[in-house]
Amino acid sequence: MTTELVVTLVAGLLMLVGCVGIVVPVLPGSILIGISALVWAIVLGGGAAWTAFGVIGVLVGVGMAASWVLTGKRLKERGIPNSSMLMGGVLAVVGFFVVPVVGLLLGFVVGLWLAEWRRLGEARPAWDSSWTALKAAGVGILVEFGCAAVALAVFVGTSVYYFTALAPAA
Repeated sequence: MTTELVVTLVAGLLMLVGCVGIVVPVLPGSILIGISALVWAIVLGGGAAWTAFGVIGVLVGVGMAASWVLTGKRLKERGIPNSSMLMGGVLAVVGFFVVPVVGLLLGFVVGLWLAEWRRLGEARPAWDSSWTALKAAGVGILVEFGCAAVALAVFVGTSVYYFTALAPAA
C-alpha cells in the first residue's frame, strides 16, 4: 500500500466521521472534513487534489455559515435567547452520559424546554418555543450535512480520478 492510498483511506474515514459529527454534535463535524481534505491534498499534491480541497473548503464553509445563519435567524425571530440553547447543550452532554444512545437528544430537548419554561413562566408556550428552536436547529443541520455530503462526493470523485488516471506507477 502506498502512502497516498493510506492517507486517502484515513481521510475518507475521518470525513465520514465528520458527516456523522454534524448530526451528533459530540463528534467533530465540518471542521474535521476540512482538515482531513487539507492533509489529503498536501500528501497527494497536484492540481486535482488542491482543486478538490478548494471546492471542499468552500462547501464546508458554506454549510457551516448557512447552518449558523439559518438557525440564528429563526431563533431571533422567535425571541429565543442563546442562553436557552446553551442550557440545552449542557443538558445534552449530561444526557449523553446518563442515558446511553438517546441521552444526547433527550437532554437537549429537556434542557431547552426547562430554560424556556423558566423564561416564559408557562409550560405550553415554552414547548412551542422549544419546538421552534428544534426545527431551526434541524434545518441548519440538514443544510450543513447536505454540503458535507457534496464535499465527500467531491473527495471520492477526485480520489477515484487520482488513482485511476493520475497516480504514479508503483
